[in-house]
Amino acid sequence: MKTTELELNLEELELLNGLTKKQKSLNPKYFYDKKGSQLFEKITAVEEYYPTRTEIEILKNNTAEIASYLGQGIVLIEPGAGNCSKVRLILDELKPKAFFPQDVSRRFLNQAADELKQDFPWLNVQPIVSDFSKPIVLPENMANEPKFVFYPGSTIGNFEPENAIKFLKNMRKLVGDDGGILIGMDLHKAKSILEPAYNDSRQITAAFNLNMLFNLNEKFNADFDISEFSHRAFYNDSLRRIEMHLISNSPQTVRLLGQTIRFEQSETIHTENSYKFTEEDIINMANKSGFKLIKSWFDKDRLFSVNYFKSIND
Repeated sequence: MKTTELELNLEELELLNGLTKKQKSLNPKYFYDKKGSQLFEKITAVEEYYPTRTEIEILKNNTAEIASYLGQGIVLIEPGAGNCSKVRLILDELKPKAFFPQDVSRRFLNQAADELKQDFPWLNVQPIVSDFSKPIVLPENMANEPKFVFYPGSTIGNFEPENAIKFLKNMRKLVGDDGGILIGMDLHKAKSILEPAYNDSRQITAAFNLNMLFNLNEKFNADFDISEFSHRAFYNDSLRRIEMHLISNSPQTVRLLGQTIRFEQSETIHTENSYKFTEEDIINMANKSGFKLIKSWFDKDRLFSVNYFKSIND
């Protein structure tokens, strides 16, 4: 029997709509089951993937100055926290009153939170299990505390530009008039540096991209034949973004949520974008979302930036 729209929830409708468009696409949230989260952590350690090591360099070299801007005793919130590895670099200087890591993977997040509590016994860690589509709600007793969002990794580059502004506006509402955001943003640079970062020689990024199909098979009882798809990532100069795709290796069909999805040979599923930013872009994004850029820090080669956006009143 054909599945009707009434029998599908909003997530399932979004999934089917993405896979029945002319350019098929999937929401990047499907990267992050437990295996996907583990694969991403491996990506951050590969030689070609410069964003992690450059951001860590920036945080390590500027921790005291960052703390002087944000202040001590703040409430710190990290959306998409993953294993919380980068926040560890600033905790001792910031001495936050509370830390709220948020992530979609419950098991992965709780493990990271437990490890933080062991290593920083003075820290009040309160994990929040949800995805980016749901607002972060803090306990009422945090209402009058100064709040700052920590958003490393240039994850903001995975949003479409209009959605990046929408996300930052939501963060502005969360932190209020006295807060701000410490945000990592990858800088525009030569294709010869960018493309290898998403096509590593160990093919971990390829495994990460393909794991999305495994996740869909598990979560929605789909029947993607993962061996019939390949990873592709390239830099789109005109849009200043890396695009990740999964390429169908042959004509094939996939069953998903009662529907048959058809693929031509070489047809792609667009799985993720990663936008890169100029320094002017960074200033404009802050201004459009209720913040002001106060300070930027860079690695020695100016490949990456960490930026402090402070809330401003209209």
